[in-house]
Amino acid sequence: MRYEELTIEGRNAVLEAFRAGKTIDKVFLLDGCQDGPIRTILREAKKVDTIVNFVKKERLDQMSETGKHQGVIAYAAAYEYGTVDEMLEAAEKKGEAPFLILLDNIEDPHNLGSIIRTANQVGAHGVIIPKRRAVGLTATVAKASAGAINYTPVAKVTNLVRTMEELKEKGMWFVCGDMGGESMYSLDLTGPMGVVIGNEGDGVSRLVKENCDFVASIPMFGDIDSLNASVAMGVLSYEIVRQRLNKAGK
Repeated sequence: MRYEELTIEGRNAVLEAFRAGKTIDKVFLLDGCQDGPIRTILREAKKVDTIVNFVKKERLDQMSETGKHQGVIAYAAAYEYGTVDEMLEAAEKKGEAPFLILLDNIEDPHNLGSIIRTANQVGAHGVIIPKRRAVGLTATVAKASAGAINYTPVAKVTNLVRTMEELKEKGMWFVCGDMGGESMYSLDLTGPMGVVIGNEGDGVSRLVKENCDFVASIPMFGDIDSLNASVAMGVLSYEIVRQRLNKAGK
């Protein structure tokens, strides 16, 4: 994994980034512009399923760092993404049951960075994020991960529910954190497990929650009724670690 230039401006620069195979998370194009170079960029973006946003000139002017965007600005990932298959292969190589973290629309880069850091410490084999309505691997995320981004792969998927269904076919189970669930201490979370954490405001979305095998609540004794997303992920993940160690007699 390596750092990439983050904001790319101008038609030639963006086109070259696509053709060089850089991971582009999002492209912003001037709304209504249909000339040749813009159409070519649009075609390249569609080939790799990059999110395209058509925006007004004022928005591009606000986003621009150079003042020379020529109607196009792209956001490149700070780090390269991994794949779900690589995560499963890593678990198999280590002789461990797969342990994955799935994030349902986490939008705060500091939370994502903290989650990657904790995922590394709990021995998770990777983190899965959705392509839309979620933060990608920005420089802020990389910094907040405190180096863990170099060791714990992050995969970006088009559809979280479909990915869960495919993983279920391979024997995985899923637990999501939710206030209305059973106490995490009363659940058996020792098998091949995916921990699902919802976004900072709305929690886990209905469709994702319906695809979870367990809904776990974290006991709370204070005056407010929720935890930060990265803290909830850490607490639930360490309960899985505890149960796995107990089962192994360690």
